[in-house]
This record gives sequence, structure tokens and C-alpha cells, in this order.
Amino acid sequence: MIRFWPAAFIVMVCAMGTPATAGVIRGTLRVPANFSQLPPAANVNPGHAVAMPGSHMTTRGLASDAVIYVEAIPAEVNPALAATAPPPPRLAQRDQMFAPRVVAVAAGGAVDFPNQDPIYHNVFSLSPTKRFDLGKYPKGSSRRVDFRKTGLVNVYCDIHSNMEAFILAVPNRAYARPSANGEFALPELPAGSYTLHVWHPDLGTQTSTVEVPASGDVVESLSY
Repeated sequence: MIRFWPAAFIVMVCAMGTPATAGVIRGTLRVPANFSQLPPAANVNPGHAVAMPGSHMTTRGLASDAVIYVEAIPAEVNPALAATAPPPPRLAQRDQMFAPRVVAVAAGGAVDFPNQDPIYHNVFSLSPTKRFDLGKYPKGSSRRVDFRKTGLVNVYCDIHSNMEAFILAVPNRAYARPSANGEFALPELPAGSYTLHVWHPDLGTQTSTVEVPASGDVVESLSY
């Protein structure tokens, strides 16, 4: 028996199977040239169990230290982005520094903290967004922390005072980290008006409104 479905039902099914995505917010973030460097930390007992030889200097003001994210997205978009999400980001301890200096994670996600140095490290935070203390652990070991709330988390090592990193827990998975030359691209989003945030640990926060059209991408030129 051949069954004829109502036209309205067919339209509904087709609509459900049609991606709601329309465009990508992309562009370039420009930062001041030669912003500054933090002075190298003094090494106590270099080469021993608590310190490594050499200077450990942090460069500030890099475009790649920024996080660009959308404040709110339609409810159906975040699960679709989660389905194709990469593994949890890693904030490693390497060369007596945190690498990378900045990590972004969607609220509800996790961050791994592998120790890649031949010395012990400790990773902790006293930030209200997420307080934790992973204790001291050696090379080859790793810890994982879940981040349930949005906000900034300052991360330190209680053995090495020069070590500092930042974890920004953002509201959803529509975020991006710029490349070294400042280029960025967010995931595809449905047409509409969005609040775009740019956060940088050294340069502050910017907010703007971006209109994603029914078709095509949006190119944003951002600068500090």
C-alpha cells in the first residue's frame, strides 16, 4: 500500500534535517607590536629537583593569548558543536612555564594538566570561578579538572613563582583562539545578531555586536 504523507509533515521533516548554520565570524585581531616581556624569574638551585637551568621569560601582549567568543547562541547549536569537539585542551608544564599561557574551555568542559618537565610541579588556583589544588606530581603524570562555571581562572605553581596561566571558561563552544598573526574563525552560526567578546590577559576586554547574514561570512577587524 502506498501511503501519501501530508505536505505539512514533509516540510517539517525537511526543515528538521536542514542545518541552521549560515555563516562564520572570522577576521584578524591586531595587538600592539612589542608589547612587553615579563622579567626572567630567578632560578633557585637550577638543575636540581625543584628548578631547571636557564631563564624562563614570558612574552605579553601576543595575539594568540586572546580568546574570542560569542556571548549566547541558539540552544540547538551547542550540542551540534559538542558532537565535533576536539579532546579537552591541555595546559602543560614545560620548561618551567605553563604552555600555552592561555586556555579556553566551554563551561562544563575539562582541562588536562600534564607535567612535561623533569622536575616536580604543583598546579593550583584560588579563583572563585574554580578553586583547586592538584598537589605535586612528576614528569609523565597528568591531572584533569572540570570547569562548570563561566569566568576567569588564574593558575599558578606553588613551587615556581614565575609560573602563571589563565583559563577562560566561556558560555558555549562558539569561541576561537587567534593564530600568531591574529587570524581567527568561529564555528558556523545561524543568521542573527550576536554579542562578540574579545578577552586578553594583558589588554583587557572588548565587546561588539555582529550581524551574521542568512548566507555568507562576516569579516571583523579587531584591534587593541
